Amino acid sequence: MDVELQPGGEAVVRVAVATLWSCPEAVRAVDAPALAARTDIAAWISGMDTEQQVGDCVLSQLLLGERVLVTELRDDGWAHVVAVEQPAPRLHPRGYPGWLPTEQLAPATGTADADPLVVDATVTALRDAPGGAEVLPGVVLGTRLTPAGPAVDGWQPVHAPGHAAPLWLPGGDAVPAPTTPPSAGEVLAVAQRLLDVVYIWGGVSAYGIDCSGLVHLAWRRLGVLLPRDASDQATATRPVPLGAERPGDLYFFARPGRRIHHIGIVTADPRPGDDRRMLHACYLRRRVLEERLPDERTATLVGVHRV
Repeated sequence: MDVELQPGGEAVVRVAVATLWSCPEAVRAVDAPALAARTDIAAWISGMDTEQQVGDCVLSQLLLGERVLVTELRDDGWAHVVAVEQPAPRLHPRGYPGWLPTEQLAPATGTADADPLVVDATVTALRDAPGGAEVLPGVVLGTRLTPAGPAVDGWQPVHAPGHAAPLWLPGGDAVPAPTTPPSAGEVLAVAQRLLDVVYIWGGVSAYGIDCSGLVHLAWRRLGVLLPRDASDQATATRPVPLGAERPGDLYFFARPGRRIHHIGIVTADPRPGDDRRMLHACYLRRRVLEERLPDERTATLVGVHRV
């Protein structure tokens, strides 16, 4: 256990993608690549069958550098944390709670002075030198990084949690983090880059993602922090009349008397005859797709909201 981590203190994620678990006892043999000190999310997902992809042992995922509040440290190498950059007001006032391996965390070191960068490549890797060996593969879209100096020969040095020396990535893979609100069209364009990504319950990465994770990640890439879960995303956004939706708005779905269970991003103005289209991470088809709302979706459509 890293003795610098303390309950009640903050830490940051030191792996490319950390998975947040419901409890340590819930993990399965197939989850080993997601539990390692150097995670391999691609291998983890490719090793699962379609039922394992929707196991409710996974709650969410955290990206490299994401801040957490440590609430408990166990002797068996597990930490209970609250992901403070993933609002979840139904679950905890500070963020999304869950468990992850302690070795996937590093102590928080304060706020960096440099203006942050954000990964714009779908997937990239951090290396030990320009063009050198991969140290942190699998760094995904939306990850925030702190520059460690100017670019050199097309390579950008960055600070990475748990690494004393700067690491390097291609300069074009990261861009200055946005400082102004994005347009709906910009957010939709980010989400469209994740078409055909595998559906993973709790996923928030370009390797695998769920419906609310897709919405959270698309806005997060452009500097807007939305809650993690669909029902909380509905509370945090503004309703607009059905029929007044435009591309980039959000469709919400719920069964009678039940909480919202699904969300999609509007991709076209509505047409006569309730012909509506959306981009969403589809549980039934196990991937991100853009489609006309099927009849069963239209029957459970409960609202349109705008960020």
